[in-house]
Amino acid sequence: MPRKVMISQPMRGKTEQQIRAERSEVVKTLTEQGFEVIDTIFAKSPDEASRIPVFWLAQGIDKIAHADCVYFMDGWQDARGCRIEHQICIDYGVNIIRD
Repeated sequence: MPRKVMISQPMRGKTEQQIRAERSEVVKTLTEQGFEVIDTIFAKSPDEASRIPVFWLAQGIDKIAHADCVYFMDGWQDARGCRIEHQICIDYGVNIIRD
């Protein structure tokens, strides 16, 4: 069974197309290494939640719960949500892969 990996990526201010383009090479490499990549580009949220960054963070944390490891893309240190996800991995023993 392939190991599941989540990608933590700075997304603030980026379009879905930009996000997918930035991660495409990472997804390809991880897939070639036998990982199953968990999709973290979420469908649109209800209008009232779309303005609440913590709503999106909660979606990411839920995906961490289903991952064997988390891959942190370049720039994660500068993104508040990525830093929180990183700390969760440390605190809960989820394996970390850094770009």
